[in-house]
Amino acid sequence: MKIVVLDGYAANPGDLSWEGLESLGELVVYDRTAPEELLGRAAGAEILLTNKVLITEGILNALPALRYIGVTATGYNVVDVDAAHKRGVVVTNIPAYSTMSVAQMVMAHLLNITNHIDLHARSVRDGEWEGCSDFCYWKEPVTELDGLTFGIVGLGHTGMATARMAQAMGMKVVAVSSKDAASLRALGIAKSESYEELFSSSDVLSLHCPLTPETHHIVDARRLSLMKPSAILINTGRGPLVDEQALAEALNEGRIHAAGVDVLEEEPPRHGSPLIGARNCYITPHIAWASQAARKRLLDIAAANVQAFLSGEPANVV
Repeated sequence: MKIVVLDGYAANPGDLSWEGLESLGELVVYDRTAPEELLGRAAGAEILLTNKVLITEGILNALPALRYIGVTATGYNVVDVDAAHKRGVVVTNIPAYSTMSVAQMVMAHLLNITNHIDLHARSVRDGEWEGCSDFCYWKEPVTELDGLTFGIVGLGHTGMATARMAQAMGMKVVAVSSKDAASLRALGIAKSESYEELFSSSDVLSLHCPLTPETHHIVDARRLSLMKPSAILINTGRGPLVDEQALAEALNEGRIHAAGVDVLEEEPPRHGSPLIGARNCYITPHIAWASQAARKRLLDIAAANVQAFLSGEPANVV
């Protein structure tokens, strides 16, 4: 059984083991695979694992031995799933492996924005505290989160984990959700009747919904205009949930206070992004998922998915 990992470096740059997959067949791992390298590397493989390498209908038709594609991520838009199904190729993904890591990154961005940790730590390194006339100083106001409203778009695993963390900080959590109001109340979450109501009432708004045609640019100029000038937007979901130009303009004009984002519309942003350099915009390079614990969980589930497929009972099929 030939197993090929097309782009393994992001998940495992060398600090983890591939032994789970190695025990299941002849394993070949490539750090990265360019489009022109794909067919040569995948030739003869019955099992392919991909994170960002696109598997199109044309690729599927050129790989007659292929029986299984494992997407080493939750989102599976890199695979033409309909074409795979027509060919009888099983496609799986890895849901919920990074729930706590992503929720933690939401809080990291929020605390950086409200407490200015990096700003003040750098000022101390630069000698400002040594020459201060008082025992303390602050270069930007420090904001207390207790009592503020934390809005959530998307109450899946990560949205719920984030909600619990916000509640632990004393924040009132509000969400737009298909769940009924009574069920949400039991979780300590208030139900918002519309996105417009959620955007206008939130002091902090965090995005956790999947990317679909309906949620593409769910944060646009119109909805940004509803937000408080003191509001903070956080996106650890998908870059295209946000109209980057509209957000950059809102930040630069002071119409919202700040944004913390871990994802952009183009990754890496080889053509730039209006958010890079925007006022009070803090960007991390899509690392919310990348704690070692989450990456190990990902590799373990990827191997378990392959094992389940080989056993005739595939799991996490999309």
